[in-house]
Amino acid sequence: MLAAMAYETLLTDLRDGIFTLTLNRPDRLNAFTGKMMDEYLHVLDAIDENDDVRVVIVTGAGRGFCAGADLGGGGATFDSGGGKGADEIARVPRDGGGRVTLRIFDCSKPLIAAINGPAVGVGITQTLPMDIRLASDRAKMGFVFARRGIVPEACSSWFLPRIVGISKAMEWVATGRVFPAEEAREAGLVSEVVSHDQLLPRARELAAEIAENTSAMSVALSRHMLWKMLGADHPMEAHRVDSQGIHFMGSSPDAREGVQSFLEKRAPRFEMRVSKDMPGYFPWWRDRPFSGGGQD
Repeated sequence: MLAAMAYETLLTDLRDGIFTLTLNRPDRLNAFTGKMMDEYLHVLDAIDENDDVRVVIVTGAGRGFCAGADLGGGGATFDSGGGKGADEIARVPRDGGGRVTLRIFDCSKPLIAAINGPAVGVGITQTLPMDIRLASDRAKMGFVFARRGIVPEACSSWFLPRIVGISKAMEWVATGRVFPAEEAREAGLVSEVVSHDQLLPRARELAAEIAENTSAMSVALSRHMLWKMLGADHPMEAHRVDSQGIHFMGSSPDAREGVQSFLEKRAPRFEMRVSKDMPGYFPWWRDRPFSGGGQD
């Protein structure tokens, strides 16, 4: 059902537990629009609800990954009718890229970005909450906001320094320059740069490693543990969540199957489902809704 969904700006494919999501506006280098945001949010909800999806690959159609916001509207592209008055604070509309990255951040399935070409602005910031980023040797990236007279969006001021460090993050943001995939690899923004023809095969190889060998519950809980602990003040916060996770999963069917399959030297058959078997302590982090105006 999920793989058959029809979208205007996205292509979807589900095979062997691997869901491939392709940004599909190739004539515009897959530039980001409001329609793409709406469809992105919809498909992410569907992904979390479908236990057949074990891992997600995100890539772009044609020669680009995502060229950032669609600038077809001209100089008013980013104008939401803002002003300088103090009363404007209560009426600030939510940033669309941020809505997508926050939803990715809370996703229960691991995501692999397969960056096949140019990825600038929201084209690269949307990948920051994804778990693994791979790049084609043809890819170029850029945090170009200062060159467009705006500021970093999509929560990238939180994600980017945590991934590459504050100095490299500020260098890229302050200059707004576009840089090659190898520089991204050296800084830790992407983990691998591969030949263009090998990008999707490599992404699928990693995805299959997850889909075929691991417990979906273990991966979902682990994903949230690692990401949410990036903002923790003390390792005791991790210890509390670790203890709850070990207590819950240690007595679970998946733990028994994981040990037994290892002892019997066979492939595991994990049966727990993320959609219905999450522990009572999940989600353990506090939900702090956006306090400004605009959409929820």
